[in-house]
Amino acid sequence: MAEVTTGEMKPTLGLTGLTSNAMALIAPGAFLWLTFFIQSTTGVTGPSMWMGIVGALVLCSATAVCYAEMAKLYPGTGSSYYFAERAFLNRDRAWRYARLSKFIVGWASHLYYWIYPGVMVGTMGILCGYLVGTIWPNFMSASNPGMFFMMAVAVVFSFAVAYIAHRGISSSTSINLGINVIQITALLVFAVLALGYRLNHPPGSVAYQFDASSGEAYTYEFKTTTAIVAGVSTDTIVRDASGVPLPKLDESGKIVPFHISYAEHDTAGNFLAHPNALSVIRPHKWSWVFIQATVAILILVGFESVTAMGGEAKNAKRDVPIAVIVSLLVQGVMFYFFEYFAANYFLNSGYSMQSATGSAAPIGDMMVVVGDALFGAGRGRIFMLIEAATVFLALIGTTLSCMNTGARVTYAMGKDREVRGHFGLLHNKNLTPHRAIWTLATISAVIGCIAVSLAFGDGGAPAASAISAIPHGFWSSFGYTTHDKMAALPNTLLTVTLASNFGTFLLYALSCTLCIVAYHKHANFSVVRHMLIPLFGLCANLACMSFYLIGPFMGYGTKMEPLLALGIAAVWGLYGGFYFVSSGKAEGKTTLMQTRVPSA
Repeated sequence: MAEVTTGEMKPTLGLTGLTSNAMALIAPGAFLWLTFFIQSTTGVTGPSMWMGIVGALVLCSATAVCYAEMAKLYPGTGSSYYFAERAFLNRDRAWRYARLSKFIVGWASHLYYWIYPGVMVGTMGILCGYLVGTIWPNFMSASNPGMFFMMAVAVVFSFAVAYIAHRGISSSTSINLGINVIQITALLVFAVLALGYRLNHPPGSVAYQFDASSGEAYTYEFKTTTAIVAGVSTDTIVRDASGVPLPKLDESGKIVPFHISYAEHDTAGNFLAHPNALSVIRPHKWSWVFIQATVAILILVGFESVTAMGGEAKNAKRDVPIAVIVSLLVQGVMFYFFEYFAANYFLNSGYSMQSATGSAAPIGDMMVVVGDALFGAGRGRIFMLIEAATVFLALIGTTLSCMNTGARVTYAMGKDREVRGHFGLLHNKNLTPHRAIWTLATISAVIGCIAVSLAFGDGGAPAASAISAIPHGFWSSFGYTTHDKMAALPNTLLTVTLASNFGTFLLYALSCTLCIVAYHKHANFSVVRHMLIPLFGLCANLACMSFYLIGPFMGYGTKMEPLLALGIAAVWGLYGGFYFVSSGKAEGKTTLMQTRVPSA
């Protein structure tokens, strides 16, 4: 085993390297694929998806300004944890609260940084299950992959990424830079094709409709029959021996072509598609926007990650603040707005929001449709697989970036002996916080397995006909019971996502507060940058946190998952209070500092 050292990290990162690491965590390639699936399962709030992203971006922009301003004052390793200590030590009266404040911030940040990678490795399991089901449909369902298969992928992926992180930040940065270019280009291509598909298929024209079981798109109406599935009378698609849906025939025996439409709702009131472009960007209901924002925050977090790498930056005071702002605006405004508009505008009667709710990869399904329309029938799958490869790379980048950031926050707390001291040790050759990295890999593997255990619970529960069509086997069908039973259980992927996002809102709210504290009576104080913007960011984060309680009781979105996420946060907070007191006694530390340590 390699000897450990408490030596310092090497300053190797310039502006490009810092920005690349943050952009890898924001990863529009991975998150369009990932979060569209999660957002589509949040009850009736789907129509407000695009506006939810706008709301999340406004919140993140205010928070990013706070991080950038604090990074100018306190360049170093540890991000908000480090800022909390420095900010309070600079106060003439409040310096005694420095230890308490930095522990609260550091502990809260772990709710985000220790769960977020688990969401990513779980997503990799879903992605791989979707791809395997697409290539070998007789082995696994692409729309509803096997639980144990997804778990196995999550475990392997978690430790594989940890190995890259263990090798050092230079290796990580080179990988992230290449991944950023590939994934952004690929998803922009899809967005352009999705817009082209909508514009070239007016209502009533012949178009494609997607079949989830075969994973292909067809230009004809499907022949159906009434059958009893799980004791329920259901209209099922008639298929040939290879699983291809048979076409519906008219009275003369001719195939009935599929004519596209853009109806907003079905007869039951379920949302299907946007009738026009304005509908995509309308809020519909502001309560829905808040619900969507509580999920959409997942796609924008990461801009703050570079503030944890100040110890590895060549010119931290200059480059870190720029990297924070640039990474958020470039990806959020330039890419997410366009990509999400295109994906939502694409929705139609051949692939509606209800289709997305029941699929493991709605964006992958859309790629099949637009690929068939552009390259010819049957070629959409090839196009999707090529695009999916870039999403695979993007997931490596975002998981790697988050592991690097989370491990460095844990490392900073370990150096201060606020968590176990071995977390504050570096590998003697790679100079990476390897103990924190491998611990985080283990935690991520466990959380990833939990995330995929009921990834199709609650609103994402597959229909009885879809469950009956899943190939039987340990790796492919275990855990799929009945629609009603699965609908009565929480969606675990959404639950851990909301728990991670709650940690994000909490951390960002605390960071906005720290910015106010840090610049109080400072010579460079600005009313706009150091008071108004932080106050807005604080209120916006608190508002999103409040919707974890308001939403379920007001009937907005789903009910079980936000409350479970609150429970996870509460348990983590209570354990943190217990750990702070008990470890403080063991280390001979007091809650309030007795001696003032000079600030840097």
